[in-house]
Amino acid sequence: QVQLVESGGGLVQAGDSLRLSCAASGRTFSGYAMGWFRQAPGKERAFVAAITWSENGKYYEDSVKGRFTISRDNAENTVYLQMNSLKPEDTAAYYCAATQYGGSFLLRKQDLYSYWGRGTQVTVSS
Repeated sequence: QVQLVESGGGLVQAGDSLRLSCAASGRTFSGYAMGWFRQAPGKERAFVAAITWSENGKYYEDSVKGRFTISRDNAENTVYLQMNSLKPEDTAAYYCAATQYGGSFLLRKQDLYSYWGRGTQVTVSS
């Protein structure tokens, strides 16, 4: 079992930055790819970004490319999502998740993630 806890959300203005963290504990974090997903009010949860265990693969949803950066520190069992130039449409609950799958196509599929955090709220005001 892997436990995931997100942090770093908050209320910011458009154009500001936030860095989300996802701390993993429990069974070994080793080998898991990690993803970030978000769910805006009234919408389904959607893929934001993912990173492979070795960090050689990083994938982004089109609307966040160039603004968000996913990274991880395997020694600290932590994954990060640096979010710059935030927009009101980025407002959502952000969730991190862990999967043993890999590749650009599969890492976008939330059904393939085994473990999920409870989320952290990001609100961007205009």
